[in-house]
Amino acid sequence: MKKFVSLLLALMMALGMTALAEESKDQLARIQEKGEIVIATEGTWAPWTYTDENGNLVGFDVEIATAIAEKLGVKATFVTVEWDGILAGIDSGRYDIAANGIDVTEQRSEKYNFSIPYAFNRTALVVRGDNEDIKSFEDLKGKKTTNSIASTYMILAEEFGADQTIMQVLTGRADATLNSEVSIADYMQKRPDANIKIVALTEEANLVAIPTRKTDDSASLLEAINQAIAELREEGKLSEISMKYFGRDITAETVGEAAE
Repeated sequence: MKKFVSLLLALMMALGMTALAEESKDQLARIQEKGEIVIATEGTWAPWTYTDENGNLVGFDVEIATAIAEKLGVKATFVTVEWDGILAGIDSGRYDIAANGIDVTEQRSEKYNFSIPYAFNRTALVVRGDNEDIKSFEDLKGKKTTNSIASTYMILAEEFGADQTIMQVLTGRADATLNSEVSIADYMQKRPDANIKIVALTEEANLVAIPTRKTDDSASLLEAINQAIAELREEGKLSEISMKYFGRDITAETVGEAAE
């Protein structure tokens, strides 16, 4: 009986030490030990994240996040979830990170740590392809513009807005339109024959990045993600993925690099 009790106590002590050891590991260590990073995404926002005709999850964010996971030496496991549940899931620990075209905002930064940006969403100045009078924002003086800068994540409104404003430019009812660069790039990718062109981009851009929990436990994960993004940019991988899905480089840090 004493021998049994001793063995039981030893087992309990060993289990306790194992649990303590697990608790002492930070988020990156746990992810690498598990061999996968769990990534939340909507899966309904083409070309950022969507399901193709074969039922596969694809898109700009999907490929970016997969490339980051490869840099970390783990498998990317995606979980599709409605927008309202993405950041809440990071809070609860259900997901490690999210890849969903998430803009860095002051309010979000109070609650989450964001990686360095992997995409930049500027305001684009768009005119008809044969318009040679407007080449910069300064040239808009005295011109008629139509603007539809939709709020983040209002996907249907954004697409509708781009369609409507571009149609006004194409029919001559407006000289130019100001709209989200990614919306215009998506439009031009889907309609390559459209007689429009981007002639200028604003210097200021919304920054798109990866959110992580704002804890000391997640600090090394954020550092590893930042390093991965920097390496992917240096290797040209970010640009390659952007060109595939948008037909232009929305990952460039400066307007000069982003402009065609």
